[in-house]
Amino acid sequence: MGSRGLAQKKAESPARKRRLYVFSLMQIALPNPGFAGLVALGRIRLPQENVAISHGLPEPEQLRVNLYRLMARLLALPADRTLLDMLGALSGDDTDLGAAIGDLSMAAQALSEDAAREEYHDLFIGVGRGELVPFASYYLTGFLNEKPLARLRDDMAPLGIARSTGAKEPEDHIGALMDMMAGLIDGSFGQRQPLETQKAFFKKHIGSWAGHFFADLEKAPSARLFRPVGAIGRHFLEVEEAGFDM
Repeated sequence: MGSRGLAQKKAESPARKRRLYVFSLMQIALPNPGFAGLVALGRIRLPQENVAISHGLPEPEQLRVNLYRLMARLLALPADRTLLDMLGALSGDDTDLGAAIGDLSMAAQALSEDAAREEYHDLFIGVGRGELVPFASYYLTGFLNEKPLARLRDDMAPLGIARSTGAKEPEDHIGALMDMMAGLIDGSFGQRQPLETQKAFFKKHIGSWAGHFFADLEKAPSARLFRPVGAIGRHFLEVEEAGFDM
């Protein structure tokens, strides 16, 4: 079973999933990496292209990369007009994940760039702090820069991942972790990692807390664009968990 995640969720029609992802998520092309705080170890800058598409990954893996990288971009910075227009062109279906993608598309169509910027600020920055603190250390310990961050850093270097010079956020930011998963799949950080390596990284650094974060994001008072982002994240992680456990 080399292809996991999006292609492996039980009780969903393969035809429905193919329709959703081929005609919607397959069209996503974002800068690489989506989260600006990461670089490949030993490189000055990653190529500004969608590596998954240009290097011909198998379709299920390409779809996983595209969705991980989309989540990384959404969580890294406020959505600009280009991103809002891209999101507005996505389409969903009647699966849980597909419905959330359709909701994201509608929310993006209704939102101005200024409103998207204000929403991001209220959720993740705020005055003092935002409504949510999107870091593994905080969710797992109640404090920033704790042992979960140290464990992540210990695992990053052997995988060829480094924090970029001048990065302001700790590496256990949810956006950074989404981009790390994309890079493990498509080889952005040096080489494509086998499924077992992806699984171990996911279980250790994402599965233990990110589902709670995305559930909180769905319920956050200021969330408009990010309410469906929370739903997408929650459903996507469920699919990944199920795929890794098969």
